[in-house]
Amino acid sequence: MERAILFYESFFEQKVTHKDDIYSIFDINGFRLGLFAFEKVQEVHTFGNNCLPSVSVENISIFNKKLESLKIIFPATKIGNNWVAEFEDSEGNHIEMTTSA
Repeated sequence: MERAILFYESFFEQKVTHKDDIYSIFDINGFRLGLFAFEKVQEVHTFGNNCLPSVSVENISIFNKKLESLKIIFPATKIGNNWVAEFEDSEGNHIEMTTSA
């Protein structure tokens, strides 16, 4: 949990809102992101293979700056009117990041 909190505090540039060993919460302008330590409660976890969370940032400058420190899975690519990239968080989850072109 501590490693995930540190990763997302750096990514979102804000402190965790609620910190707990099992479920910690970030409140990002009214959007709630929860970090759940499923293994601590012995819950089975299945990874998806269809959709992934996508985070939008304000502009291409922020987009490029954030990509500098991330493990890139899908490199920055212009798709339609947006730039899209996929990265891996500290726990191995894939997250998409987008911004308007």
